[in-house]
Formats: sequence, structure tokens, C-alpha cells
Amino acid sequence: MIPIKLLCLPYSGASAMVYARWRRKLPAWVQVQPVELPGRGARLAEALHTDMQALARQLAAEQRGAASGRYALLGHSLGALLAFELAHELQALGCPPPLALFACGTAAPTRREDYDGKNWRQAKSDAELIDELRELQGTPEEVLSNQELMSLTLPVLRADFLLCGHYQYRQRPALRCPVHVLGGEQDRANAEQLNAWGQESQGEFSLQLFPGGHFFIHEQEDSVLAAIVGGLHKHRLSA
Repeated sequence: MIPIKLLCLPYSGASAMVYARWRRKLPAWVQVQPVELPGRGARLAEALHTDMQALARQLAAEQRGAASGRYALLGHSLGALLAFELAHELQALGCPPPLALFACGTAAPTRREDYDGKNWRQAKSDAELIDELRELQGTPEEVLSNQELMSLTLPVLRADFLLCGHYQYRQRPALRCPVHVLGGEQDRANAEQLNAWGQESQGEFSLQLFPGGHFFIHEQEDSVLAAIVGGLHKHRLSA
């Protein structure tokens, strides 16, 4: 059975290794490959990016080899936008389209109005960033009150918010892959914003909602992984 590489883009402030534990839960034919971004994890010495297009182009050059075979893209929150931009950059390089793009936990690229209202174009203070983390309800209070840990996390988070704040949608030829959107029922993005992802590709579109807020991918991990495997299995057979 030919494996599928699942390239996973991290969300704001996170290392790509947040996806590493999925390897123990997914079938052997799904090869989870966390994509580490500059400035975190094993790439801590590299400069952080605040330009989504430049970052996507860099990642496309780095992942071109992985994209020469059977692969899919997945991202949560900021990672979903980055996975979308990466798909376009790989398409521009002449790579085959992914078997699927899984966009989790964020509005479509054309429906960012609620996010723009957060004024993410300006660098946030430490206090503002911590308040935002509290609102998203994905970080334990003991972590937020740990000054040493926050001193390492907040610069990455600040750059990630600027990535979102500076993001500008660009009209390009539509993607040619299925787009599967996963959302949290209590998350910020509404149904219209999530359904707008369907306009970004010529391929199949689906939307599935899960109980929970922004971090439903962890709260409902087994159900989320089942949805991913189901989508990949279908496309694996039809490709």
C-alpha cells in the first residue's frame, strides 16, 4: 500500500511537533510529517517570519521533494492559511496537487473580517498576547503565569499574529484538490466563513463541525483523526 505524506502546518505559537503524537493513532499508510517553521523547534536559530507569502514560498522550496509523491496538507488556525498558501506555491512550482487540503479552525481566506477587527497588523504587547491566549482557552493558566516559559513563547506568538494581520488574499487560479474544512461549534468562525473555503478549489468540498471551541482538534482528537483518515482513504483510492 503506497503511503500518503500528511504535511502538518502548526498553529500560532506552536511547534509543528504538536502533531507528532498523531503518528501513534493513525494507520501506517498515513505518514505524519510536521512542518517546522523558522524560528521555533529545531529551527529556533532562524528568523521568525511576518510575511505569509514569503514564508509559503520558502516552505514550498523546502517541501518540493515531499510534494512530488502522494501527499496531503493540513493546518489548524494560522496553519490552515499557511497550508492554503503553500498549496498555491507548490502549484506554481508545477508540483502535483495534494490529495486533499484539510483546513481546520479558521475562516476562509476571503472572509477574514472578524479577524481583521482584532487589529493584528500592529505588534501586540505581552499582556495583550496573554489575554488573547486566555480568550482562545487552549493554554492552561499555570503556563500563562510562568514568566520563563512565556518569555520563549510570546515572541513566536507575536510574529504569528503579524503573519495573520499582514495577510492579503490574492486572486489566483483555483486549487485542483479536495478541500475538507473542520471547525469547532463554539469557535470564532461562523458557518458562512467556513463554507467560503469551497470557493478556493475546483475539487470536492466538505465541512464538518465538532463540539468545542478553537482547539477542538485536541478536545475531539479521535473524531478529528477519524475524519482525516476517512477523507484520505477515499482520495487514496480515487487518485
